[in-house]
This record gives sequence, C-alpha cells and structure tokens, in this order.
Amino acid sequence: MDYLEAISKVEELADVPKEQLQWLIDNSEVIKLDEGENLFSPGSPIDRLLVMLQGEIVVKIARNGQFSVLTRIGPTAITGYLPYSRAQVANGYGEAALPIVVLALHKDHFHDMICNQHELTTALVHTMSNRIRSFTKEQQQNDKMMALGKLSAGLAHELNNPSSAVVRSAQSLSKHLRAIPEAFKSVIKIRMTDEQVDEVNDMVFSKLGQEPPKLGMMERSALVDDFLDRLDEHDVIESEEIAETLVDSGFTEDELDKLEELVSSKDMSAVAGWLNNVLTTERLVDEIEEASQRISDLVGSVKSYTHMDQAQERQKVDIRKGLENTLTMLNHKLKKSNIEVVRNYDSNLPEIPVFPSEMNQVWTNIIDNAIDAMENAEERKLTIQTSFDHTYGIIHISDSGSGIPDEVKDKIFDPFFTTKEIGKGTGLGLELVHQIITKKHQGFIDVKSKPGETTFKICLVLKAD
Repeated sequence: MDYLEAISKVEELADVPKEQLQWLIDNSEVIKLDEGENLFSPGSPIDRLLVMLQGEIVVKIARNGQFSVLTRIGPTAITGYLPYSRAQVANGYGEAALPIVVLALHKDHFHDMICNQHELTTALVHTMSNRIRSFTKEQQQNDKMMALGKLSAGLAHELNNPSSAVVRSAQSLSKHLRAIPEAFKSVIKIRMTDEQVDEVNDMVFSKLGQEPPKLGMMERSALVDDFLDRLDEHDVIESEEIAETLVDSGFTEDELDKLEELVSSKDMSAVAGWLNNVLTTERLVDEIEEASQRISDLVGSVKSYTHMDQAQERQKVDIRKGLENTLTMLNHKLKKSNIEVVRNYDSNLPEIPVFPSEMNQVWTNIIDNAIDAMENAEERKLTIQTSFDHTYGIIHISDSGSGIPDEVKDKIFDPFFTTKEIGKGTGLGLELVHQIITKKHQGFIDVKSKPGETTFKICLVLKAD
C-alpha cells in the first residue's frame, strides 16, 4: 500500500504539506488486524493518534449486560489521541468489522509534531474540536434518552397502581350493584316508622365521608367477632362481610345496640344488608376517586416537570414545586431503594426567575446521582433544604451515600468525567448541571463531600438581569 497516497485522501489532512504527512508516516506504527480482532478494549490506554487507511472499526460499549454500538469508524477517519486531548483510557471496544490497516502515532512524538509540524498540528487540533462538539451533542442526546427511559419506567410503575385500583374497584362496584335489586325486595317489605327510618339514615350517613378510628389488628378482630355473633343471632345473611364493613366504617357497639332497638329481629337482615350496600358503594366510589386523583396528580406533575405548555423563557417559579415534581418523577426509584426524603423548605423563599425545564434537568441529575450513591449505604436519607439571602436563593441537596473521593472532587464537573462503572455514566450529567447553573442562570454550584454525607449547594440569583 502506498501510505502517502492513502493518507492524502484523508479530508482533514488535505491542506497539510506532503513532507509533514511523510513525517507522520515515518514516525507511526502500521497496525493490521483481521475481522473480529480488537484495536482497543475497555481500560486500554488512549495514547496513540489513529488514522484509518483501510477497513472499518465498530465502537461498542456494554450497557446493562448488552452491547450498544456507539459509532463506526471507516477509511480515512482520524481517531484516538489528539493534541491537547484529556482522554486517558477507552471505555468501549473497537472491533474490526473488516480487515483494517491503521497508522498509529504514539503521543511521545507529539512534542516534536507541535514544535515542527505546524500545519499537521493545526489540522489535528481542528479535528479534535469537531470531534468534541459532535460527541458531546450525541452523548447529551443519549443521556436524555436514557433519563427519559428511567423516568418513563418509573412513571409507568407509579401509574400502574392507581389505574389497577380503579379497574379493581370498578369491577367490584359493578358486581356489587348487580346484587342490589334482590336486596331491594327485602328492604321494601320492612315496616318501620318515619322516625325509625330517619334514625337509621342518620346513623349510616354520619359514617360517610368520615375517617374511621384506627384500630389495632387484635382490637379490630375482636370487634368483628362480636358484631358477627350479634348479627348471627338475627340470622343476618352474609353476616361475616357485613360485620367487617360495619367495623371498618367506624360503627361502635353502642350504635349496634341502637340499631337492634330500632329494627325488629326479622327485619335485621334486610336493614343490615342495606347498610352494607350503602357503605360498600361509598367505599368503592372513594377508592375510584382517590385513585383517579392520583393519576391526575401524576399527569399534572409530568406536565409541570416538562413545562411542555409554556414558552422556553425565564419565569418566576416556586423552586419547591420543581423539586417536588422531580421527586414525583423519581418516586419509584426512591421507593425501590428505600430512601427517606427529608424536606426543609423555607416557606418565605421568594419565586426565582429561571428556565423551569432546564432547572428540572438540574434537580433530576443531582437527585438521581444521589440515589445511585446510596445504593450500598446502611442509612439512606435524601435531604433537600431551601433558604435565601439578599442576593441568592439557596438550595442544598444532601445524600448519605459513600461520598466523593478528594482526589476526584475537582473533576466532577468536567466533561466526560464519571466515577460510575462503564455503561452506567457518560460524565455529562454534572457537566450539564454546571453549564445550566453558571452559564444559563449566572449562579454557582459547589459540592462538599465526606463518607456518609455529600451536599450540593446551588445558588440562583433572585433578580435576573
């Protein structure tokens, strides 16, 4: 292969003098690999400039036990270590999809190149700048999709419980209502005075909408047994179900005494059955209403979280609502990890001018990282505190996780830096947080950490320019 001819076809090097391209060839190692062989793998040092002359490399990464293809590198592509690059080790695999020929220039030659091969260096620096922009955009999009997947899974789980409750209660209500016509026959045969009917009505309707007293398991069981015995004395049909309904609705023994005074023994079964119908119907309707309200609240949280019905501009908002919406979106993950959430909100905190949807990205990234940090902690507590001074609204988000090692604390806001294992983090979450806080909102963010306590402090200006 004529290497000079091959490298001259690389678009990024089109304006580089041929003598500098020849210098690149003379100082590079020629690597030839067959299909299926790896040019690099996770943990491999990134210490060589790579110029693809022939073949194709598939770059893939392990995520959740499966391989995901990040990109494909074809002929005439430049990759690997570039001038002033900060990359250190590979996170994925570079597998030859076809037999490849690669020129590899070790970074030990970079000082000579920077000092003496100016056009070549300029072309490679320009290539690095383009690569960073492209990769950052792609990774941010991937991060957003991964975050959306997590939020969608959690939201689906949260919606499943109330929607299942609606279906279950509706089915029970339908079955219950089908039994009412038969019970009605017994009711209309009852002979009672208007005063007696009014007293029974007052008794049952006083229970509707009221929270029944809390009973211990043993206390409830004993009261149900007592009611059951007394109902059986009057040959009440389905006495066990009715006894439980009366107890759970808050009926007392004194009220059952009064009911026995008002209703003859032969009519007790019909009256008790009517009571059961009314109370059961009310309970099922309450369950449907409560579950439906929960669904409505969740949908409202999603709408508020995304601010999908509002223009993307600064708005004065109650920061607590954004935090609460984020906690709602991550509630499934919080419950799964058995994390206690402690809220210390300053009720006097004024509304702060922010870009709401972007601030929700900040809360999501920080809280999601906090949840992950507490994965192996004995105590799992997430604490959110708000306060303010004359200039800033101040938000502290603390977790009781493992902490951030001192040697990496200054790097956590750097692009592509992550302490998570391969496939679980891209190093763009906190970098995005830093950009949103400092550049978009002219605020600042700080972190203090030790084992068992990590606190992010976010300061947002109370009056935007």
